[in-house]
Amino acid sequence: MENQQPQMSLDLSKTTSILTAAGGKIWHQGYLLRKVSKFITGTSEDNVLPIQVFYDPETGEILKDGLPDEFKFILEDEQENQ
Repeated sequence: MENQQPQMSLDLSKTTSILTAAGGKIWHQGYLLRKVSKFITGTSEDNVLPIQVFYDPETGEILKDGLPDEFKFILEDEQENQ
């Protein structure tokens, strides 16, 4: 027997738009890349961990609400490195 997820009924008219800083409705999808040491992964080489993000196509600003709380420290790291 397959493990099936319950189907959720979502009324889109009950949602709100998330706008860019300039008021746009379109976001681009991209990835932040993090290097993971071979000593952490237990492999013979370092690995790359991709983290999916949405960003404003005009400014490159990452949508903070699109990241889980445990990943928000990454945005702070990125700002410090700029």
